[in-house]
Amino acid sequence: MGLLTSRMGNAAIVERRNLWFLLSLVLILPGILLMAWRGVTGNSLLPLSIDYTGGVQWEIRFDEPASPEAVRAILLRAGLADTTAFQVQDDRTVQLKLKAIDNQVKERLEGEIEAEIGPFDEQFFRNIGPAIGSEVSRAAGLAILVAVVGILIYITAAFRHLNHATRYGACAVFALVHDVLVTLSFISIMSLVAAWEVDALFLTAVLTVIGFSVNDTIVVFDRIRENQRRYQGESFARIANRSLVETLQRSLATQVTALLVLMAILILGGATLQQFMATLIVGLVSGTYSSLCNATPILVAWEERRFLVKAGVADPAPVPAA
Repeated sequence: MGLLTSRMGNAAIVERRNLWFLLSLVLILPGILLMAWRGVTGNSLLPLSIDYTGGVQWEIRFDEPASPEAVRAILLRAGLADTTAFQVQDDRTVQLKLKAIDNQVKERLEGEIEAEIGPFDEQFFRNIGPAIGSEVSRAAGLAILVAVVGILIYITAAFRHLNHATRYGACAVFALVHDVLVTLSFISIMSLVAAWEVDALFLTAVLTVIGFSVNDTIVVFDRIRENQRRYQGESFARIANRSLVETLQRSLATQVTALLVLMAILILGGATLQQFMATLIVGLVSGTYSSLCNATPILVAWEERRFLVKAGVADPAPVPAA
């Protein structure tokens, strides 16, 4: 870890912001394009589950191991194209999510499933109305808005003795938005790869990512505040880079510890937690990256009034105050 810190110190993190901004664009752009495509061709920007669109959640347990793909194929032949199927608990239990059906259709599907795959017991069959998803969405949207405003106000107040204190809060919020967009990009891609959908647990993951995202950013900004008093003769870019290097080991150690726990749950926690854990892992990695490679470089670029830098520039002269 010490060797990594030394190498990062020699690399001038903030002066490679062109690379960091490009990498962020590469991570975010696929999700934005997929959401735009989905919005043009469908009714929603994201692959919404029945938690938001309304439908049926149906769990059945077979006497013998059964493939979710085989069960889904039967429902697809019946015209239920939006059906998702996955295993829960073990290889004999399959959970289905599909649009609302009446009792006659349900009885016909039961007969076809039993005839092709084998006998089963119904664990539950529940209808979910779209009103529940609408209420959850509004509550989550309000929670995100309150969190963003609260973070902006708190950081501005905490750094009020520095010049342009509002910039610190705005850069922290930008990093937060970056992490949300990366998470949305991830779920959009996984909807194509593994038929993942946005459910209530996804919103929980996003809100958790927001909380983690701002943590490292504040730590780095606080070290910048300390170093500005300690190294008054240095440019702001050099002070910011020094602060990043000094907090790098702590940030990585904290996040690696959290990621090890999440990875263990992802591997051992079962199918029902897989999407939630994977989303959290992506969000936490993005949060660490954005705190180090987005929030602080943007702050430096804002102070220098120059967001793009030429390759090889190590320590540009600070822009005189207007």
